[in-house]
Amino acid sequence: MGDDVKADLRAGRVADTEEKILRAATRLFREHGYAGTTLTAVAAQARVGARTVYVRFGTKAVLLKRVVDVALVGDTAPVDVQGRSWFVLAGSAPALAERIDAMARGVREMMARAGDLLAVVLEAAPVEPDLEQAAQAGREATRDNMRLFWTRADDDGLLPAGRDIDWLTETSAILTSAETYLLGTRMNHWSPEEYEQWLNNTLTRLVTV
Repeated sequence: MGDDVKADLRAGRVADTEEKILRAATRLFREHGYAGTTLTAVAAQARVGARTVYVRFGTKAVLLKRVVDVALVGDTAPVDVQGRSWFVLAGSAPALAERIDAMARGVREMMARAGDLLAVVLEAAPVEPDLEQAAQAGREATRDNMRLFWTRADDDGLLPAGRDIDWLTETSAILTSAETYLLGTRMNHWSPEEYEQWLNNTLTRLVTV
């Protein structure tokens, strides 16, 4: 067996093991929260050695961060939000309404997959500096994504003249944040689809009213 084949087999085993660990961790964090989940329990759920989980992730905070990152984009491929097809459509569709539709749908899909896990992060962040840092990085990434969204729309002549890109960015970053999604689903009992409709309507009103 050639070295390339052996390397591919090893990479496949590593990927398979990581997928098992992430599935197990996702279930346990959702069911038991941060404090109630241990790396040992994750290993048992995944049916791998405890040392495998410790060597691969090191700490529970690092594992939760990886779980959230995968849930947000939907898979383990090394493609960030800006490279995902829905975000590309949100920055390139010919009409602003189509772009807002794509943005609202994409954010809803992310939150439906990861909202409950993001809630675990927010609850643990006050006592876990790594998670607080990750939460803040997520907020900043959301703001950067929304700035790119509005800047592209403005460059393509789809926004009314004189719209304040800074204000649109800051306002829509709050609208699309995990905290807002969680507030809407918990306080207003919105379904993910109702959140998407609210977000679509609100983003539209930002530039049409």
